[in-house]
Amino acid sequence: MTDATPDQIDGAAAKGRLERLRAGLKRRHAKEARFKWAGRLAIAAAMIFLAVLLVRIVEQGHTAFYAHTVTLPVYMDPARIDRAYPQGSNFEQLAAEQQLSRWGIADDAAGRASSEMKGLFSSEMKFVAAELVAKRPEVIGETVPLAAPLSDDADLYLKGEISKETPEDQRRLTDRQIAWLDRMQAERLVGSHFNTALFTNGDSTQPELAGVLGAVVGSALMLMVTALIAIPLGVGAAIWLEEFAPKNRLTDIIEININNLAAVPSIVYGLLGLALFINWMHLPRASPIVGGLVLALMALPTLVIATRSALKAVPPSIREAALAMGASKTQTVFSHVLPLAMPGVMTGAIISMAHALGETAPLLLIGMVSFVPGVPHAIDQPVGALPSLIYIWENASERAFHERTAAAIIVLLVFMIIMNAAAIILRRRFERRW
Repeated sequence: MTDATPDQIDGAAAKGRLERLRAGLKRRHAKEARFKWAGRLAIAAAMIFLAVLLVRIVEQGHTAFYAHTVTLPVYMDPARIDRAYPQGSNFEQLAAEQQLSRWGIADDAAGRASSEMKGLFSSEMKFVAAELVAKRPEVIGETVPLAAPLSDDADLYLKGEISKETPEDQRRLTDRQIAWLDRMQAERLVGSHFNTALFTNGDSTQPELAGVLGAVVGSALMLMVTALIAIPLGVGAAIWLEEFAPKNRLTDIIEININNLAAVPSIVYGLLGLALFINWMHLPRASPIVGGLVLALMALPTLVIATRSALKAVPPSIREAALAMGASKTQTVFSHVLPLAMPGVMTGAIISMAHALGETAPLLLIGMVSFVPGVPHAIDQPVGALPSLIYIWENASERAFHERTAAAIIVLLVFMIIMNAAAIILRRRFERRW
């Protein structure tokens, strides 16, 4: 038996170490590959969930973007129209009776048939006819075409949301009303069109007339107040804490409280706004100024933290070089440090404003859950907001409001995308400039 030489022993040991290194390297590469696949799967899962959410919202809300209108020839009976006050005339009843007469359908003594026919028309028909008579009194005694939206239930039937296969006692349209709708559609008395009322009207108790314009204007006014208050205060506070404040116990307490405020539930800010701005300062309830103040308080901690992080990311050499050239502390911060940190500051502003735009709980506590039919024109008038309008419509009993809820969500997402896109464009301009 031959003993192994020292060279052979060293060679075997080196070979063993090499094999272990290769095995370890292989395990590390396998872990890295698994981590990459886990990241890809996480991104894919997030994209799938996002796609499912968007598809579900669009599927539920796309029908709200078109509506059905009925156009009927109506004889403006002088015996039933008050020239002095046309708004008091029952034009829906008049149109219903005449349409039944044209079809040769006799009404009973109780007027049930005309009442059912009238239920297919929106009350907007009355205002359309009254406005026509007020502008052109000579139409009284003539037959004129009247175009008005269908009622919400009739509109849902034509959109396929109400089925004639459903038992009559389980739907809000009778068999006779459905037959009349089919006949009017066959005679081309009913047509579909883009629902401009969704974007030009304020809120309404009637779904076919409800729109988001008042809520969009209210949200825009609130965000304007929020931005004018939160951005200067938040950026100023961050600059003072990061660049000028002495490092002592007081500033440590301030920093801890700012971090804690960023995690406070939004409903607490609503309670604060109710107690401070409405009950104590007596500012107008449900107004953009109160909503903007509450959202500004909620956005400040996030904005301060993001701005401080952006200031910290600026290399210390920038400050040292400016100070070495004779610049003052204020000149250094505002002429060199802040411009370089501006992209990060803009990112913080985007995040905080987007967060404020989607908040609902604080707005409900300061009265923005109330029904506000008009469009606001000042920051001290009662308004609605898109998040609160979505909440109101989703809790409404009428089924037609549910499709408008999804449509309002789509409008809110588009509003947020436009706002974020504008902020991103501004941020990139700062990046290119500096």
